[in-house]
Amino acid sequence: MSEARVGLVIEDDQDIRELVRVVLSQAGFDVHVASTGSAGVSSARELNPDVITLDLGLPDIDGFEVARQIRKSSDAYIIMLTARAEELDTLMGLEAGGDDYLTKPFRPRELRARVEAMMRRPRASSDSKPAAEGADPEVSHNGLVVSAGSRTAVLNGAELKLTRTEFDLLVALLETGRIVRTKADLARRLRNEPYDVGSYVSDADERAVEVHMGNLRKKLGDSIQSPRWLETVRGVGYRLAPAAQNS
Repeated sequence: MSEARVGLVIEDDQDIRELVRVVLSQAGFDVHVASTGSAGVSSARELNPDVITLDLGLPDIDGFEVARQIRKSSDAYIIMLTARAEELDTLMGLEAGGDDYLTKPFRPRELRARVEAMMRRPRASSDSKPAAEGADPEVSHNGLVVSAGSRTAVLNGAELKLTRTEFDLLVALLETGRIVRTKADLARRLRNEPYDVGSYVSDADERAVEVHMGNLRKKLGDSIQSPRWLETVRGVGYRLAPAAQNS
């Protein structure tokens, strides 16, 4: 039997903390809890969790700073839980390193569905299936080298520190090249759903894709006006920028 997946709940409200613990336990996780941001950061370092739920309104360190600190040492999926309905808070959470978010009160079924969708996405090369025995295919585009097998992106000899969500979005564009991918397409990709499935994608889901793409563009040092890798098709979505003539 495979080793149990590890979940970490960072939440100061005891009732919500217990609810999330039960949801993750029922989903097959070995669940640990922390009631403060500092304890959550320490637990993330020690446990190397697969998924973290993170309250934004913690008593000592706000959730945005907790996410930034966790991202220095962990590639866990982070789901932000917030009672705030302001879109700005949601966007700040995603920019700080969150992968997804839910607004309180939330349905336990929705939390479990989002966690399970995330866990269907590969975490590392050990979870990936290369195209051929012993192969680790690489894709190069305008000096960027991406390996889906080892889940690495290298630019000018330096490996980029991408979140799993950012990496998955980059691979999605590399897969389809100059074909435009809508924001809804990419949101479904992050849910591990087929592109042609007509499941509902909210405005918030599409906005989250925009934020993740903005973070990815910053890490690449890409230009919106003269892109080398990520080209925005206004009002529609994104596609891979053209290959440089001298590449």
